Amino acid sequence: MASTPEFVTLQVEDGVGTVRLDRPKMNAIDEQLHREVRAAALEAAERADVRAVVLYGGERVFAAGADIKAMSQLTGSSMVAWGRELQDSFRAVARVPKPVIAAVTGYALGGGYELALCADFRVLGASAKIGQPEILLGVIPGAGGTQRLARLVGPAKAKDLVFTGRHVAAEEALEIGLADAVVPDDEVYSTAVAMAKKFAAGPPLALAAAKRAIDEGLDLPLDQGLDLESRLFAELFDTEDQKTGMSSFLENGPGKARFAGR
Repeated sequence: MASTPEFVTLQVEDGVGTVRLDRPKMNAIDEQLHREVRAAALEAAERADVRAVVLYGGERVFAAGADIKAMSQLTGSSMVAWGRELQDSFRAVARVPKPVIAAVTGYALGGGYELALCADFRVLGASAKIGQPEILLGVIPGAGGTQRLARLVGPAKAKDLVFTGRHVAAEEALEIGLADAVVPDDEVYSTAVAMAKKFAAGPPLALAAAKRAIDEGLDLPLDQGLDLESRLFAELFDTEDQKTGMSSFLENGPGKARFAGR
């Protein structure tokens, strides 16, 4: 990969880091793009001036899926390594220890929607279309579309989308839990940034602990999940933010604290 990213940038303003995909025409996901997404996610995870993240593909399209031309020549054995790399890139997005919001305009299909599934929340434009159309190509989703999707909306809805490969319009997406908000197309990015700014004002260590407790807890038996929660809860009592939050509450009431992230 080139040292300077060609298709993905991280732009930071007021605590919000925007991971911007820009691979003409449709942000098709090839090896270079997903590696650049991984690098941007890892940078956003590390940077103290980034407290929340917005994934954005631009005004016209989020990401219309994988680069089928590049993929069509691969065999099963060569796809093992390709698929592992793609999963690693998307896993880096899912593991950013900060709130992540996908701002979805136009199409988010296949790998594009799988990338949006790595976010904590999805804001869709009114004319957006999402889906997992891999079945129409004789394959299945390979970057989280069977796993993150089923965890988000349950197995029956996930099977409907994966078995049919159909496109889902924004309002239905909102209804069944594939989207968290639907707004006019030209307000998608500003809405996602406004959400991110609210999170950016919160306590970073507690937000990271909350995200970890929920995400990791989903894959654990309940008793182990409760143990994880209890441990993370206790650890926060060694932070400056906990002292700040509780003293501010006692002195000024809720919601007035300013957190340093320590």
